[in-house]
Amino acid sequence: MEYINEIEERVILVGVQVGDEDTQQSLDELEELADTAGAITAGKIIQSREAVHPGTYIGKGKIEEVRSLMLAVDATGIICDDELSPAQMNNLEHELECKVMDRTLLILDIFAKHATTSEGKIQVELAQLRYRSARLVGLRASLSRLGGGIGTRGPGEKKLETDRRLIRKRITALKEELSQVERHRELLRTGRSRGNLKTAAIVGYTNAGKSTLLNALTGSQVLSQDKLFATLDPTTRSLTLEDGQQLLLTDTVGFIRKLPHNLVEAFKSTLEEAKYADYIIHVADVSNPQVELQMHVVYDTLRELGADGKKTITVFNKQDVAGDVTVRDLRADYTVKTSAKTGEGLQELQELLGKLISEELLYVERVFPYQEAGKIQLIRENGQLLSEEYTENGIHVKARVPKEIYHKVI
Repeated sequence: MEYINEIEERVILVGVQVGDEDTQQSLDELEELADTAGAITAGKIIQSREAVHPGTYIGKGKIEEVRSLMLAVDATGIICDDELSPAQMNNLEHELECKVMDRTLLILDIFAKHATTSEGKIQVELAQLRYRSARLVGLRASLSRLGGGIGTRGPGEKKLETDRRLIRKRITALKEELSQVERHRELLRTGRSRGNLKTAAIVGYTNAGKSTLLNALTGSQVLSQDKLFATLDPTTRSLTLEDGQQLLLTDTVGFIRKLPHNLVEAFKSTLEEAKYADYIIHVADVSNPQVELQMHVVYDTLRELGADGKKTITVFNKQDVAGDVTVRDLRADYTVKTSAKTGEGLQELQELLGKLISEELLYVERVFPYQEAGKIQLIRENGQLLSEEYTENGIHVKARVPKEIYHKVI
């Protein structure tokens, strides 16, 4: 991917409050996103309306207010808190004569910045091209005003200057590349299921501490930063529990409110790790005042992916900085209070995972003739060997085994 020299962007954040939604907190999150993308928030403006203006997102009076604030704080552009239609983007750009961005463009830009694997880069470029192809004319004018910054990461402006026919051709090629990657991912999943290993997907709102939890449990070195969307590419690591049972843990991309549809589509193969997992570990940041809303967003996204209804453990993380906060999750099967940073609650979480795996194993007690000792090795590899006693007639074994191999050992 091509990268433009970083320039300092000073932006005004613009939101529309419709009904009871908390637009102020949504703008606070937008400010975090802008900071992650390298922009400085120079001001915020919210307009209360019955509905978003279909032509310009905000009303004429508010446009004047935005123009005045931009001059006062020397802003270079605006970021709107919702996805703008091509007409809204064009009209705002024409009215304000500045760079106009929206929440979707901002999130796509961050994803382009953080994508490291070939799969991640393909997914981001696909989402960007789908988004930009509908807005080619407006974006061309808007992005050329500054010559770089947010919105120019990823495919690069040169590619965007091509006509829609070439963009469609590129999208087709990317989809083919992505389907090959998806087939490879499917083979990996099939291999795991053949090995009878249980899998747990670590999901949660962005920056809830998913990668830190994975690192703390498995001793791996997955990048974990106090930034939104620090992890894009799913990472799978093996966790060996105290009783010898093994579990595969997969760290997934974080969720966020108003997650762009193009992004959900492009990252479907990555997000579907949750769909195919045996258990969901839902990490919630209890130090965040918006934790309950964030949990709601996670459950909504899981439902959209068809991953709801699975046995779910909600991990109330960051207890070390949360203070005296009480949070409940009535949709979870189990809850555990943890601090992935200090290790608090991790023992309890591992014991709970062990209990869940054991519940799905079948109890076996029998004497294996010595010539069938190979079956005991099968139990060791796939289940729990509780005890073995060598007797005159053979080896007396007590064990728990997955139902998939039960018929092979009885």
